Amino acid sequence: MPQSLPNAAKPARKRGLIGWALFDWATQPYYTLVVTFLFAPYFVNGFMNDPAHAQSLWAYATGAAQLAAAALAPVLGAIADAGLPRKPWIAGFSVMMVLGLCGLWFAVPGATAAVPIVLFSFGLATLGVELATVFNNAMMPGLISERRLGTLSGLAWAVGYAGGLASLALVAGFLVTNPDTGKTLLGLAPAVPLDASTREADRLVGPISALWYLVFVLPMFLFTPDKSGGVSVTSPIRAGLGQLVRSLKDLLRHHRNVALFLLARMLYADGGAAVFAFGGIYAASVFGWGPTELGLFGIILTIGAFFGACIGGVLDDWIGSKSVIIFGHVIFIAGAIGVLSVDADEILFFVPVAPKVPDLGTFASAGEQAMLFFAV
Repeated sequence: MPQSLPNAAKPARKRGLIGWALFDWATQPYYTLVVTFLFAPYFVNGFMNDPAHAQSLWAYATGAAQLAAAALAPVLGAIADAGLPRKPWIAGFSVMMVLGLCGLWFAVPGATAAVPIVLFSFGLATLGVELATVFNNAMMPGLISERRLGTLSGLAWAVGYAGGLASLALVAGFLVTNPDTGKTLLGLAPAVPLDASTREADRLVGPISALWYLVFVLPMFLFTPDKSGGVSVTSPIRAGLGQLVRSLKDLLRHHRNVALFLLARMLYADGGAAVFAFGGIYAASVFGWGPTELGLFGIILTIGAFFGACIGGVLDDWIGSKSVIIFGHVIFIAGAIGVLSVDADEILFFVPVAPKVPDLGTFASAGEQAMLFFAV
């Protein structure tokens, strides 16, 4: 990325840094509420009548959206580094995200005609949030000194997980109900009267995530400095695309280690995204968890992720990014294998345990406790 440009943004004040970090807070409900813990399990086990077919459709939609984002991200990243203001691009992709999230409302149980609309809406939201993130990330080097980039990055991750935790606690605690009891995670009636027979609370997760984003992304637009707009649009785009082509050629010819790193990062990032996308679906399928258990499961995992992000940012400045990545992925792989080793009546692939007993309590069985341990 260019280190200085005539229209580069000035270093940010504290409110500008906070506004930039709040972008992660604003987007996190998409990942926490929609992708992992509430809407995705509802899509598979509530919206459609065939859970196996629903899992396949969700996987195809997720893969297609992520593939499109992966194809567009390098091009848009080059444009983001070429001198144009980033906020207009973020605003445009934000519109895609918000419209897509609102479209999830049409997932009425059994409404098979709405399946294409819901899947398209999910893909649109995924593409919007991923590409908006490209431009938000491109702003970071101009906001703070290089030696503090790790701290700011870790802070943003932690703020994001805190946003996911807050949104999940609010939605699971006061809105989404267990279909069997009609109560929320806190044992309360929903704060807003909703039709349980059409699962309005689960369908409202998308619009709530959109509203959350619109509210909390405002500080970034208002306070975080951006590059000035005193340049033509076509010249930076042309320059950025040209630089991308030159960088790719130079990368393959002279910087094989960097190319290998980018390939490795693509593989582990996509693998992690797949685990997160299907974690809630897998847990719901194995143990029959409803919104109450999934909400509590998500809260516990998000708390763990919050502290992990805080620690990771500090370690990045202390021991370096590569060591942090290796250490983190060793733990991640061990936990993922552990999760896959858990079934309703087995843990560690072959150790038998007593199956879940209805009405015994939340996470009362050995399998559920093992799932929780490995997932955290």
